[in-house]
Parts: sequence; structure tokens; C-alpha cells
Amino acid sequence: MLDHAVHSRIPTPGTPLERQNALAVALQQDPGIKHGSRRAWHMYFIVLCACLCSTDNGFDGTVMGGINSMHQYQSYFGMTGAGLGTSLVFGIYTVGSLTGTIPASILPDRYGRRLSMLAGNLILIIGALITGTATFRSTFIFGRFLTGVGGACAAAAAQSYLAEMAPAHDRGLYLGILNSFATGMMVSTGKYENDWSWRLPLFVQLIPALFNAIFIFSCPESPRWLYANGRRIEARQVLAKLHSSTGDLYSPLVDLEMEEIEDKVTVDDEGDEASQPLLNSGNSARRSSRSSKRFWDFGSLFADTPGTRYRTWMVILIGVFGQLSGNGMVTYFLPNLLVIAGITNQNTKLILNFVNSITSFLGALSGSALVDRIGRRSILIWSTAGPARGSAGIAFIYIFMVVFGWTPMQSLYPSEVLPYQNRVKGLAFSNVIAQGSSCVNTFGLPLALELLDWRVILIFVFWDTFEAIILYLFMVETKGLSLEEIDEVFSHSDPRHCSTEIGRSTDAGT
Repeated sequence: MLDHAVHSRIPTPGTPLERQNALAVALQQDPGIKHGSRRAWHMYFIVLCACLCSTDNGFDGTVMGGINSMHQYQSYFGMTGAGLGTSLVFGIYTVGSLTGTIPASILPDRYGRRLSMLAGNLILIIGALITGTATFRSTFIFGRFLTGVGGACAAAAAQSYLAEMAPAHDRGLYLGILNSFATGMMVSTGKYENDWSWRLPLFVQLIPALFNAIFIFSCPESPRWLYANGRRIEARQVLAKLHSSTGDLYSPLVDLEMEEIEDKVTVDDEGDEASQPLLNSGNSARRSSRSSKRFWDFGSLFADTPGTRYRTWMVILIGVFGQLSGNGMVTYFLPNLLVIAGITNQNTKLILNFVNSITSFLGALSGSALVDRIGRRSILIWSTAGPARGSAGIAFIYIFMVVFGWTPMQSLYPSEVLPYQNRVKGLAFSNVIAQGSSCVNTFGLPLALELLDWRVILIFVFWDTFEAIILYLFMVETKGLSLEEIDEVFSHSDPRHCSTEIGRSTDAGT
């Protein structure tokens, strides 16, 4: 172990801007891991394991949208592709996801992020096996319920895990790809004139869940969870291995990150805003992990401090807007929209559903790659306002614009704005909001398409315009800030103005 004294000491910064300046100084001495290096590939593997926990959400929409248009599936279960029966089949996954918030709000803090991902994926595997082998509609529905439970539990743990593992300058990219997934196998299986035409795509759900279950314990635990549970040396070792260019336990960069973690875990334990002074209690880190484990108790998200309420307001915005921007309509019910447009051939609909999957995948990856450069506010405002101003009838352009911003931000933004002691509960709450809003898509849209036909699209055009205005007025920028610096921003009386001022100052200094 290298002597801490050989490095020049960086004074502990106070304000978010001072922290940014301190980070710049630390990066001059330790620029971090170079992309493409051996240790960078280790980080990529960790990101892959975590991201596979969230593929089920994107997979479910893509695959079920394609399967729902297959006459083999419809005739087997007596479905029509729309109406009440389809609402139940699609909506039960949402109900499962809501139920999954119970383990998602308890397991990650108590047993660690990795074990929570494993538990969720094991439930998902059982659900996928039941769904793929179902011979009765009731069994099929029960399997989809279990995949929703497991997917929600695994995804919530993966979000907090990646947010706490990734360096600030790459956090947007890593968390952005968390929801990105594409598959087109229904184009080929749809030609099978038997049950395997729709069963095979359902079995594919097993692949990412199995991969994560096998390899997740070859990845390190979250350094912030380790620190909060008294394992401070292990937390430092993880940061040194994955963030420092030299792997030095006491490099200026690792020192700065550890000081920020110690500051915020200690202060957050006291339940007050980040502007309070550091409290030197040796057991504070342990106490911070012993917040209420009652899964129904979300009171800490609405504590009587403006910063806490503003964070929760941001989580609610992302949860609601991320589901109701029109993306769910195109993802789940593109085949129905194609019928409205006069396209009735099953193979053509499956091919276009695959094109939509690839369009969504490329849009999400593009947004993920750019979010750390152009910022969270800009990417969401323009990706929301763009479809509202354009021709929403052009489905692929519409979905590309929406997923360009919303797919990466649904995983990234709630994980960033929530403080450590509320991150797990807050992400569970975010899932409640998102899945509750998703009920409009999965339960309401099949009926709306029957009643309103193409006019449903007009509703989303006006709604997206409203969303863009709200985002412009209230959304806080988090680009380039560490999780602890984001805590400081939300302690300000006007977090949105504070964040944009930091952005201008940082851009001016580069």
C-alpha cells in the first residue's frame, strides 16, 4: 500500500462548483482509467452484467408487441390483438412490476445490490419458463406476473448499483444503456405454423437473466453500500480498481471520492440537507443503512426539507413522462397502428416491428452516448418537443425522437438525484410511479385504439408539448456532477437555477 503522504493533499471542497474545481485538479494528477485498457474492460463487463437486469422491460414491449400480432398466438389463447383480453395480458406484467417494488425497496440496502439482482433474476427465470410453456391463458398470465416481479426487483438494484459504481463522466452512458434492448427473432419464428412461433421469443428472456445470475458475484459490490456497512477499506479498493489510472488506494482522485462519500453518507444519516457540517461519528455509516425497512413507508422521500421534496418531484416527473410520451403506444401496439394504416400482412407487421425495435435501440444508444456531453435537460426537452412539433404519424421518426431522450433518462436520472439513504426506496417509488403510469398504456390503450382509432396519436402530440414546458421550467441539470455534488445542488433554494449556473461556469472553464 502506498503512503498517503506522497500525494499532494486537495483541500476538502464545499460548494458544488468548488467540488468541480477540486475534481479537475485531482484528474490532472490521476486522469482515471483509459477507455480500452484492461481495467476499463473489467468495468465494461460490470456494466454489461448490470444492464442485463433491465433488458426485460424493453424486451417485453418489443416481443409482446410482435407476438400480439401473430395469428398462431391469437388462435391458441383466443385473443384478438386488442380489447379487454389483451389489456389483461399486457397489464398483468405492470401489476407484477408494481408488486416487485416490495423486495426492491428492502433487499438492496439490507443484503447488497448484487444479491438483489440475483434474487430478481431467479424470479424472472421462473416466470419466463412458466410463460414459455403455458397451455392455458391463466398460466400464461401468471408467468407474466412473475416476470414483472423479478424484472422490477433486479432492475431497481441494477440502477442503484451502476449509479454508485460509475465515474461521473461516464455515468450517463452506462446508465443510459440500461433500458436498451432489441430483438427481431419474431420475423423468422412468425413463419412457423405452430406454437413455437411465439414460445421461442418468450424463452429468450432467460438468456440475460441467466447471464447475470451466473456472473454477478464476479463483480464487486457497490463502494457506497460497502462504506455504509462499515467496510471502508473494501470501498476504497473498489474505487481504486475501477476509477484510478494507477490503481493506487490513496490517489488524489480516490481520496476525493472517499471524502465525498464519507461526507454525504454521514450527513444523509442525520436526515438533513447536504449543507450541514460533517459529523464525526464513527458509527454513522452503519446507522445510515438502518433506515426504515418497511416497504410501504416512503415518508423519507417527502421529508420536510425543500431539497428532498424537489428530488421526489423530479422522480415523479421522470416516472410519469417517461411512460406517457407516446413510446408505450408505438412499442406495444405498433402492429395495431399498422392495421389502422392499412398494413395487414402478418410478416410485414413483424418486419416493421423489428425495424421499430432497431430504431428504438439505435435511438437509445445515441442518447446514451450523448447525454454526458449535451446534458440531461437539453436531451429531454428536445426529444420531447421534437415529436410534438413534427409529424407524429411517422411512427419510426416519432419513436426515435422519444427514446433518444427518455430511454436513457428513465434509468439514469432517478438514480442520480436520489441521495444514498433514499436511493433504494426512491427507485422503488419511481417504479411505482412508472408502472402506475404504464397502466394507461397496457390497460387503456387497447380500448382507446378500439374507440378512437388514429386520433389517439393527437392526444400524445398535445401531451408532449405540455411535458416539454414543464421540463424546461423545473428540471435540474446533473451532467458531470458526482452523486455527492448533486446532493449539494438540491440543498440550494433554487436547484434548477443552481445547476444551470454550474453548467455555464464549468463550460466556460473548459
